[in-house]
Amino acid sequence: MLILALSIFLGCVARARVATAGEGSSVASAISIQLTRSAPRARFRAPDHGARRALSSIYANTADRPLWSVNGRATAPALALVRILRHARDYGLEPRDYGGDALAALASRAGAEPPETERWASLWAQFDVSLTLQALHLVCDLHFGRINKCATGFALERPRRALDLDAVVRSLAGSGDVRRTLVSVEPAYYPYRLLEEALARYRQLAAQDGALTDLPPLPRRSVRPGGRYPGAPALRQRLRVVGDLPAGTDARPGMEDSEEIDPALVSALERFQRRHGLAVDGILGPATFRQLTTPFAVRVRQIELNLERWRWLPDLQPPLVIVNIPQFHLYAFRTMRRFSADTLQMNVIVGRAASGAHTPTFITEMKYVVFRPYWNVPRNITVRELLPDIRAKRGYLASQHLQIVRGESDAATPVPPTGENLAALAAGQLRLRQLPGPENALGLIKFGVPNPYDVLLHSTPARWLFSSPRRAFSHGCIRVSDPGALAVFALSGTPGDWNPERIEAAMNGPDNQRVALAKPIPVIVLYATAFATERGQVLFSDDLYGEDAHLEGLLGLTPVAARARAGKARSAIRPPEWSRPRRPLRPQAPVELRLGFGRVDIPRSTRAAAPGAGRGRAGAVPAAAPGRTIRSPYHWTSCG
Repeated sequence: MLILALSIFLGCVARARVATAGEGSSVASAISIQLTRSAPRARFRAPDHGARRALSSIYANTADRPLWSVNGRATAPALALVRILRHARDYGLEPRDYGGDALAALASRAGAEPPETERWASLWAQFDVSLTLQALHLVCDLHFGRINKCATGFALERPRRALDLDAVVRSLAGSGDVRRTLVSVEPAYYPYRLLEEALARYRQLAAQDGALTDLPPLPRRSVRPGGRYPGAPALRQRLRVVGDLPAGTDARPGMEDSEEIDPALVSALERFQRRHGLAVDGILGPATFRQLTTPFAVRVRQIELNLERWRWLPDLQPPLVIVNIPQFHLYAFRTMRRFSADTLQMNVIVGRAASGAHTPTFITEMKYVVFRPYWNVPRNITVRELLPDIRAKRGYLASQHLQIVRGESDAATPVPPTGENLAALAAGQLRLRQLPGPENALGLIKFGVPNPYDVLLHSTPARWLFSSPRRAFSHGCIRVSDPGALAVFALSGTPGDWNPERIEAAMNGPDNQRVALAKPIPVIVLYATAFATERGQVLFSDDLYGEDAHLEGLLGLTPVAARARAGKARSAIRPPEWSRPRRPLRPQAPVELRLGFGRVDIPRSTRAAAPGAGRGRAGAVPAAAPGRTIRSPYHWTSCG
């Protein structure tokens, strides 16, 4: 009896295996036909990062057996992946690019067909190949980005690490947690993860856009602390939802509905202003009001565009320096696990918004530090800005600590400013340099960051310019507000005990000194108009160079319409009027400074930030400290 029961059981198992094999064989045959028909016509982005080749190899390694269905039913990983494709916005991507809805409908149609029919096998084969194709698209877009970064002018000598797409897709097909598997192909940078988390919150806020961002117009140009504003209750709610006004911070009972700009509301406005790169004064003025009434849909688009930029970056390990151009800020990471404890931060000055003066985006390495550097004047500045004064003013070279030299070495011998030598200087046969010292355009420290753009990273004698919230003043080079602290960070581990005291002594010593770093430090100069922090806050910046608008166009995205208070519709990502390449940098009527050498257009609002300002030949200039001339603060303007 037992033998008979065992025989029946084994027979049933054998028949089940034959049926399953037959089912798998029919779908496998259909997959083979589907690949022959559709693979040559499959559309991939350029470059495709090996996706087309992977589509064939994936099925070659499985003898064309289905990856995403068993016994005429979609597997759990298949259903999870389809859900992710349908909600690709969670990653800052466009669902229409991944066909999630069509795949869900296809799986439903295939499941409704009678098993083991030709149409049944064909539909499941179509589902399998299509889902594999979309999985390849998603993985490549999350890892490499959706466009060729070179089209944006981003110079990257190091490409993103290559992916074994075959292995990744097969891992997805067998994964118990598809979303976690996808995390492994995304950028490992902590700011990227924080920004992706912030996207979900801002999407929820965008669903309430009208209720949160429609504030009553200002009763006058600005409302100061203690003043009254009819929209103060709505303003409190607007600031509360983004964390700038923490719950329970109202100082007095009943203030929730008050029209007064009370101290708690002033503090919240200051937090908001700090996050948006505005002057931190607690005053509800036009610039702050413009940011407050910017729809959250605009912020969502900014986050989406900046997630794309992070995907272009190679995997770099700390220590790491990141300069964010539109934020005018530098981060020096000792670890990527958290911001607050081990990250050095400081303000920077970057290139003007005028065409030809932009600071470019690139990746390089910091290899050395130079204390009391020479400034080798770029030839275009020499010819356009300095030669006319050198020819016109006797003693100009000496007064500005400039030398004409032959050769590239710091030991080059100076030559006199004869007519012949000036002609050679104009022809590029000789060069101009400025001697080291406190009036040098590079300040007292230069950080060696070789790059194809000759962009320098250095200190500056014009320290008062860091008080401006919008610090786009240079020809393209990057000036740091705390060069001593950055030198301590860079020289950590370099022989010589480079503590703050020794660095201060080197900055003020008699000699030009170059110190090679023990290990080069990666430096990323990026353009991020949305930058998330671990406190859950997102720092938003204006589109200084119009790069968001450019990237939006490259991605084929429809601009998000932003409501202007004047009643005019305006593109959300459209750069401000003063930042468009066809116009100069003039947020207000500028004053042209032409002191010493070089020139820069300083907005009047910036002049007001300079303490002790006096009057000069061409407008307002900083008052001279006792025993010092006023020419040195402007030497920085000629550095690149």
